[in-house]
Amino acid sequence: MKKLIVSAMALTLISFASVQANTPLNTNKEILSLVSNTQEKVAVKPEELPDGIKKTIRGEEFTGWKVTSAFLITAPDKTQYYELNVKNGKESARVKLDKDGKNVS
Repeated sequence: MKKLIVSAMALTLISFASVQANTPLNTNKEILSLVSNTQEKVAVKPEELPDGIKKTIRGEEFTGWKVTSAFLITAPDKTQYYELNVKNGKESARVKLDKDGKNVS
């Protein structure tokens, strides 16, 4: 009886070890998948934004709003847009525009 219990415990421990050994492999694959699908984000000075964006932020829709920071985002599919953090008094917002100053969804 004692040998049966010891054998059962040994099998249980071996099965737990094999399950835990497989988990990191799945996690590594998931991490690699996420890394290859990430966006590239590069800081841009507000005064160096493209003319189309400058024209948009000088327009009526942005009256009173000031660009506090800007980033050029390159998506995994290589499309690019600008992400602007803007502020108007205590209000703040994030705006996404293409190089021509048009909204990006």
